[in-house]
This record gives sequence, structure tokens and C-alpha cells, in this order.
Amino acid sequence: MDERDGILINGLEFYGYHGASDQEQTVGHRYQVDLRMEVNTATAGISDALGDTVSYSKVARRILEIGTSERYRLLEALAARLVSVIFAEYPAVEQMRIRVVKVYPPMNAIAASVGVEISRARPL
Repeated sequence: MDERDGILINGLEFYGYHGASDQEQTVGHRYQVDLRMEVNTATAGISDALGDTVSYSKVARRILEIGTSERYRLLEALAARLVSVIFAEYPAVEQMRIRVVKVYPPMNAIAASVGVEISRARPL
């Protein structure tokens, strides 16, 4: 991904019910999302108008809605769903990189987090 103009959301947290096991889907866990959306910000930089850019607040609310109301077995599936929704609802987003992390995962080792990171360009 080329480093062009970007809008960032870092450390967005929610409690959701995702996981490979039925128990994880019942008990739930804390998740964290970091997102970088490539957006041409030139017009907004001149106009100083929210309508000329992508509202990080609206994107964050959408991520929280999906993360807390839908269920996935794999973090890969959750991340892919978030990417597809952002592309569908925000046409100004050209590319994005998203990291979805499960905080203190239940496993046979002590780890602060596990996660996935995917980079995608808008489908043509």
C-alpha cells in the first residue's frame, strides 16, 4: 500500500462474541481495532467541511456495531466483513489496512493479544 493521505482510527475497543470455540462465542472477549483508510483529503483540507471527507466517527460507530452485534469464528472473517462494509458505505476510501486484535486470548500460552492485519484496495 502506498503511503498517501490517510484517516486513522487507533485503539477502538469493544466487547464481542467471536471465536473458534462455542465457549468463546458464549463468554465473549475484548477486541481492539486499528484502521488506516486511504482517502484523498485535498478538498477537505481546503474547504474545512466534514462533507468533503470520511467521518472517522461514523466509521468507528459502524465498526462497533458490527463487532458487537455479529459473530464470527475467525478474526480473518471479522476483518474481511469490516473491510467490505467500509468500502460499500464510504466510496471515498480507496484502500485500507485494518488490524483486529483479541485482547488476552484464551489459549495455552500467555499473550497480551493475537490478531490479524489485512490490506485491501477498493475492488474495481
